[in-house]
Amino acid sequence: MSAPEDRPTASAPPSVPGEPVRVRATKWLGQPHWEFDGIRLGADAHGDWVGFPSGTRFARPGNAFVATWDSVSLFPRAGWAAAFNADHPRGLGIYVDLATVPEWRADASGATVSYVDLDLDVVERAGAPAFIDDEDEFAEHAEAFGYPADLVARVRADADAVLRAVQRREPPFDGPTAAGWLARLAERSPVE
Repeated sequence: MSAPEDRPTASAPPSVPGEPVRVRATKWLGQPHWEFDGIRLGADAHGDWVGFPSGTRFARPGNAFVATWDSVSLFPRAGWAAAFNADHPRGLGIYVDLATVPEWRADASGATVSYVDLDLDVVERAGAPAFIDDEDEFAEHAEAFGYPADLVARVRADADAVLRAVQRREPPFDGPTAAGWLARLAERSPVE
């Protein structure tokens, strides 16, 4: 099996808000990772936004959970995917997967956005400074799986840039940007 490549978007994301979206993250060389379903909220200058209401099931081999909080994810035309959580039980506000460029596909079953999770994450929890997580995993996998040197350099640079953007509160990490998308999700979610 060949290594994944950073490619531009294969097809356009769904254009109608409310359409279902399947999110599929793999690890290098196609190993399964997280999969979950959301709804398209729309797009802005930062990329495409997908919402995940409380009750969404997130699953990967050996682990699954049902979220008790709302979240939205941003899929930019860059090497990362960001999640923004509302009222997360452990205070997790921002979680950014460093990745290949998210790729959209559409078929008879609907839209799917997929990317290869490249280990590094930028994490921010309430009351704590943002940090880069899983550096040991990234170094181990880069060697074990033979990540190309240019990919390693790009992921490292992207992680540093995203961390700075989170620390400086640059959009989309400014707070109001994600809050606006969370509000759109709340408008679409059924009230219990």
